[in-house]
Amino acid sequence: MPDNNNILEKLDGLESRFEEVSTLITDPDVIADQSRYVKLTKEWKDLGDLMNARKEYLACLNSIKEAKDILTNENEVDMKEMAREELQENETLQPQIEEKIKMLLVPKDPEDAKNVQMEIRAGAGGDEAALFAGDLFNMYKRYSDIKGWNLIITDISEGAVGGYKEIDFVINGPDVYGTMKYESGVHRVQRVPSTESQGRMQTSAATVAVLPEADKFEVNINEGNVKWDTFRSSGAGGQNVNKVESGVRLRYPWKNPNTGEVEEILIECTETRDQPKNKERALSRLYTFIHDREHQKYVDDIASRRKSLVSTGDRSAKIRTYNFPQGRVTDHRIGFTTHDLQGFLGGNIQEMIDALTVAENAEKLKAESL
Repeated sequence: MPDNNNILEKLDGLESRFEEVSTLITDPDVIADQSRYVKLTKEWKDLGDLMNARKEYLACLNSIKEAKDILTNENEVDMKEMAREELQENETLQPQIEEKIKMLLVPKDPEDAKNVQMEIRAGAGGDEAALFAGDLFNMYKRYSDIKGWNLIITDISEGAVGGYKEIDFVINGPDVYGTMKYESGVHRVQRVPSTESQGRMQTSAATVAVLPEADKFEVNINEGNVKWDTFRSSGAGGQNVNKVESGVRLRYPWKNPNTGEVEEILIECTETRDQPKNKERALSRLYTFIHDREHQKYVDDIASRRKSLVSTGDRSAKIRTYNFPQGRVTDHRIGFTTHDLQGFLGGNIQEMIDALTVAENAEKLKAESL
């Protein structure tokens, strides 16, 4: 089995690391160090998946060897027939398990497991762009419902005829960033706007940004330097909103580690009537904002090392077109088209995300030359 040795060698090398991590995560000192414990339990789970695949792979290779032995050395017809079926079954299974192992061996982006903060902004196209931004938000809301994720709106600026000039929101759940990161970029819509009396088709756009939510232990903020103001929220919410100073505004002097310059970050939060909750959310957005800025160099380094076809580093790149007259959605990065536009806008975007994931993993495999 010389051709299989490469995969088995990789897996054998990981076996001792799996045992080491299994011991470490029961160590009280490790458990006390929250940041290290979180990283190690994630590694333990990923290595556990590989160890299970290794067992399955070895069982498959052994079955092939045994079946071949029987076919060579056994005379009984029934035994040979059973061995032939066993051989055929496992020879079909072998490349499938190898493919699964290769995918598990692709280095995972440590950001993938995180929650996300997203913003959708209406681009060119006036009222129609704001309506389209609303359609995109509803699409992500429905998709989050399907996935069982929790979506919370953090800031909102409504369009004049509906939709949103800008909407910011958080999505919490397992592996949200790894799934949603492909949505970053410019989304373009082609349709006859409801505001258009002549029935002419118009092209509008909205920009989607997807940021991995920062862990507190990854970003160093001196919370004593945060200056807070409170103000009365305005907007929808009935009588109470204008009477209570529930809106919060924070100012923070941030020193850019790359340039050494200090700039003031301003964040407002008005989404709940509970001032402490708004403070907590504003602080969370500050952590993510700084994480995004400080990680830009890290993101650029990764992008320069691996110019992925579906890379989402460039937020100004046009990634997808939603064409209403033809009822289709096309992703320009991988040339993937679906003709179920209404279903797609209704949250059925999994097939597109799967195609983008497969395309990116195929590139990573090439880079790793597994």
